[in-house]
Amino acid sequence: MFARSKDGVEIYYEVTGDADTALVFVHGWMGNVRWWDAQRDAFASTHRVVALDLAGHGQSGRTRTQWSAEAYAEDIIAVVQAVSAPRVVLVAHSMAGAYALTACPALEGLARLILVDTLKNLDATPTLEQVAPMMASYRADYRAAVETALPRFLFSAQTPPAVVERLTREFLTVTGDVAVTLLEPLYRLDLRAAARSVQVPVRGIGSDLNPGNVEANRAYFRDYAYVELTGCGHYPMLEAPGAFNVALRTHLVHQG
Repeated sequence: MFARSKDGVEIYYEVTGDADTALVFVHGWMGNVRWWDAQRDAFASTHRVVALDLAGHGQSGRTRTQWSAEAYAEDIIAVVQAVSAPRVVLVAHSMAGAYALTACPALEGLARLILVDTLKNLDATPTLEQVAPMMASYRADYRAAVETALPRFLFSAQTPPAVVERLTREFLTVTGDVAVTLLEPLYRLDLRAAARSVQVPVRGIGSDLNPGNVEANRAYFRDYAYVELTGCGHYPMLEAPGAFNVALRTHLVHQG
């Protein structure tokens, strides 16, 4: 199915199950709805599972002319409104965590935000100036960056080779210029101000590849807790879906 974002871009989404509580899954940079298949299979019997492709990704439209955190947030808002569930839990991975923060104040029925290996330390968020060399490397030789530089930051020694091969293949479906265009809005957003605007409980699930700082985040989120998974990289829902699903279910069941 498709929902129309505020700027007219068509946003692809899938719905499985028909429970009152919708789990709305939003992928990170260069991702798509298929990143959440293991969660769809695990939760569709008890929840309404919704997965969407952000603009420029997967099967969603690529005609956006003004790329911003606010535009990405409108993609999420459009799908949540189209689904029209009484209760919503938003689950956002990597760069989508920032856009989920931006979307939260506009989402009716939102009960909880779950951040997947993202925004783990709001006191240490890089600026656009700091990531400029990285962006330049993507534009200069994107394949080299994906194959040699990024793995050090995204994958652990325990990341299954099949996951590495899959993600490398998916990353390389676009040019470096497109990859930068899709990612750059993340670094233009005031993340700490966006975090302060979230009124619902926020829960994190992340890997030990890059440890989080719970106390730092509690200075910005009204209600925050975090579960760390060992032996996986930046994609726990793909690398260790069983352990990830247990952590997610714990966040859904327990209110503390």
